[in-house]
Amino acid sequence: MKRTMMSLIGVAVALGAVTGVAAVNAPAGGDHKAARGSARLPVQRSALACPAPTSSEVGQTDYTAFAPKGAAAGGDGTKGTAALVPAGTVKDAGGSDSGGKGKKAGKGGKGGKDAAGGADSASGQLVAPRDTKPVAPLKEAGTPATASTDSADAPALVGAADGTLAPGWTVQQTTSVAAGAGRGLMGLNCTTPDTTFWFPGVSTAADRQDYVHLTNPDPTPAVVDLQLRGKDGSLGGSTGEDITVPPHATVPVLLSTLTTAPATNASLQVVAREGRIGAAVQATDAKLGSDWLPAAADPSPSVVLPGIPKDAGSVRLVALAPGESDADLKVQLATPSGLITPAGLETLHLKSGMTTAVDLKDLTKGEAGSLVLTPADGSSKVPVAAALRVTRGKGAKQEMAFIPATRPVEQRATAADNRAKGSTLSLVAPEKGKDAEVKVTASAGSGGGTPVTKTYTVKGGTSRDLTPPIPQGLKGTYALTVEPASGSGPFYAARMLARPQGGVPAFTVQTLPDDRGTVLVPTAGQDLSVLTK
Repeated sequence: MKRTMMSLIGVAVALGAVTGVAAVNAPAGGDHKAARGSARLPVQRSALACPAPTSSEVGQTDYTAFAPKGAAAGGDGTKGTAALVPAGTVKDAGGSDSGGKGKKAGKGGKGGKDAAGGADSASGQLVAPRDTKPVAPLKEAGTPATASTDSADAPALVGAADGTLAPGWTVQQTTSVAAGAGRGLMGLNCTTPDTTFWFPGVSTAADRQDYVHLTNPDPTPAVVDLQLRGKDGSLGGSTGEDITVPPHATVPVLLSTLTTAPATNASLQVVAREGRIGAAVQATDAKLGSDWLPAAADPSPSVVLPGIPKDAGSVRLVALAPGESDADLKVQLATPSGLITPAGLETLHLKSGMTTAVDLKDLTKGEAGSLVLTPADGSSKVPVAAALRVTRGKGAKQEMAFIPATRPVEQRATAADNRAKGSTLSLVAPEKGKDAEVKVTASAGSGGGTPVTKTYTVKGGTSRDLTPPIPQGLKGTYALTVEPASGSGPFYAARMLARPQGGVPAFTVQTLPDDRGTVLVPTAGQDLSVLTK
């Protein structure tokens, strides 16, 4: 009897685990063919974390939330909930805000308070949000919801979506800072919680202030380790270990406090040893303004960095081979006419565990472009992580943005917060002979308008910039949904927002990875033989 009961309990636990994962997490890799007896279904719940936007007194932040309509959204979009709520902030855990010098991050493994009690005393004080009113809650799929704030102490946000609003739920956080060291336009797609993040392109140099924002959307604490790698390997310092992130709270950490060795170009690895977090880096340059550096796609032997502006004044590539083997990469720029090799950079050698930076200057030469990195010998399987820092403008009127390596669009991707002017959609089909057929849908506007859909062709081995479609009768902001048409080859996407500020060509670029709004769910059946095992 005991044996029978244990077998039944084991079956129940196994089925519960499979069902839970299928409901929340999407595939980590490519679009694999469905196994026999499995079905592709919409996710039932998704979570997002948005970092605190800015400490500037002259900053304005807009939030735009959106969930696509359609079959992948699980119906007509009239059911389900999706909302963000303010999170607490741990002050003085490597910096009290994104404008100060900060203190070294403390350890949070022992001696701290429990999950209900707040932050560890060594890491700083947990300041609860002033209110818990939902921000930009969605009422239906297909129509954006918006919210704005000009508060210098606007909190981080955490939230979840369920039902028909869960698949593809996207929130764009866009901040405009009119003056000061962080002036410019900062944009970020709020991040999906995970356990590991890679940020090539961070800096601990004197002219940069880079904060990594660690945001915990869950009701239990997370414990996080941070590791910086420079041109010679790991940067000295151990203050990035055992950082406790309390439930529903955010911890900003100033990266320069983690090491005594300043590095202009470095890579940051964020690992949650307990729990999960959302992570993003806010980078402020003394001359080039500020922007968010999102996490790069998981290290892979081949990576694509889409959406380099055609008028980019400078392009800097920062890359890392995080494993135990060196990597040799073939460097190509996908242009509107085909793949070309940048002058003087046919291949790039990455030493294991060391960050390599290459200045590509005005790489695009006035044409739209996307960078494609592939193994030099065609068969290497050494994974790499990479990101670009790009600038527009000249002299004191320059502005910077970041383009991390991203995943391909397999089922669907979304870019929220588009206006009637200022958006540029970049599409790249990196494989020769494999054209991409891309369906782009402009949603209804947040204040009204009728959706519009157009299909574009991108020839294999080329990159294409286009002005996206605009909803008929647009009022407010709208979202762009990007999907492969039937028979399309692989493609990657990015969206640039341009909003000039007093002669500064302020801009920000968001890559558009697949939203993983559907998952393969295996079909379970009865197997009474487990009762005899």
